[in-house]
Amino acid sequence: MSRDKTPELTDIILKAAAKARKETSGEPEPELTRELSWPMQVELGPGLEGAIACESKIGYVNGTKGRLIYRGYDIFDLAAYSTFEEVSFLLLYGNLPTRAQLAAFDERLVACRHIPKTLRLLQGFPVTEMNPMAALRMGTNMMRQEVSYADRDVARPSPESAIGTDEDSIPMEIPPYGERRAKYEFRRRRAGLRRFRRAGEQLLTPPTGEEADYHLIAGTATVAAAVARIRDGHLPLEPDPELSHAGNFLYMITGEKPSTVEERIMDICLILHADHGMNASTFATMVVASTLSDVYQSIGAGIAALNGPLHGGANEQVLHVLEEIGDVSRVKRWYKDARAKRRKVMGFGHRVYKKLDPRARVLRPLAKHLARKNKQAKHLLAIAEALEKEVVASLGEKGIHPNVDFYSGSVYSSLGIPSPMFTPVFAVARVSGWCARVREYLKNNRIFRPRAMYTGAFDRAYVPIATRRAARKKPKK
Repeated sequence: MSRDKTPELTDIILKAAAKARKETSGEPEPELTRELSWPMQVELGPGLEGAIACESKIGYVNGTKGRLIYRGYDIFDLAAYSTFEEVSFLLLYGNLPTRAQLAAFDERLVACRHIPKTLRLLQGFPVTEMNPMAALRMGTNMMRQEVSYADRDVARPSPESAIGTDEDSIPMEIPPYGERRAKYEFRRRRAGLRRFRRAGEQLLTPPTGEEADYHLIAGTATVAAAVARIRDGHLPLEPDPELSHAGNFLYMITGEKPSTVEERIMDICLILHADHGMNASTFATMVVASTLSDVYQSIGAGIAALNGPLHGGANEQVLHVLEEIGDVSRVKRWYKDARAKRRKVMGFGHRVYKKLDPRARVLRPLAKHLARKNKQAKHLLAIAEALEKEVVASLGEKGIHPNVDFYSGSVYSSLGIPSPMFTPVFAVARVSGWCARVREYLKNNRIFRPRAMYTGAFDRAYVPIATRRAARKKPKK
């Protein structure tokens, strides 16, 4: 990988790391970094805020200190020295790979990037008229059918193999807190179904497990790049087995092999986005997986959640805002008007971080590095830096700082990625974290089944339709 050929990028990240460590301490939060004794009591807010859903050894977000950890490794160290392939292995298996392990992992990813049937099917759909995330989700489902036997009869659990029924409610209703472990699952299927082939067909793999994880990590990038090409009026490109994951992704989008610097910056971006705690898309992925649905369907749920404007898409909106402002001289007035109209300034603030997002600390200087030879990028970056100065001056004391989205759009744009594809890039990276968390959770699976507080009426009498009157609308206050 080109990391050894880009010492200037490593230096940029190490300087960002040194600044972060000088400004914040890295000690963990004791209330969020300990083994749990179930049941436990927590303070809950709307949207399950404050809830503890499970234990995890995969990733840790320290919002009060502005730190991000993967499997015990600081994100700055991984961004400076590692690769996305290495980080994906780390997230899946818990340790950094040896040379032999990484070579074998790379070999599997290279093979899994090749999904010709899926690319042909994509070209038969109106991808140009679709939301890119909808197209990405559709493409991963097509990939599921191409490479796995998920929809074959052989994959269907027999009703006789179920250990229990109504598993979504029985354990939760047993007072006071249900069973200590999930009992209502399907018995293990015979070992002969690990792989499956019928006459004239390719070797098909299970829809959940190691092979499925590899196909999703590698194939989602191929699908996303194909969506970008089709939307731009071009045919999808086949992956180049000689390129890295990040290099291939850029090549399959732009049609040009990236420079060493571009490839490495794309690689760093994928590392920064690979995992980020129990966010909405990760939780959506795990909820679906907990039902024992396959991992392709689970990742589809994560993609759907990421499509929501409260989760993904902010980096695209940031770019639109910078273009709307138009010039550094207009920043102060624009921001004053935005505050007066209570308009949300995209790319600032975070549900968890109360200090500067560590990913933003890396992306800001990378955006500046790319903008040196790009006049338009340099112009927009100057507007971004002026806007950051205004926002932090007025809201920094309240914990409002740039988040990962504020500078990532500038980086992606400089790399030649169209703005509608910014959120799919997020998914291309995050799929490795999603797969890792599903793999971890299923080892001690318990279906997610929260309760809702009922606040509706009781004892209403049924009125035949012939005598019903329309309900009166409540007057507005």
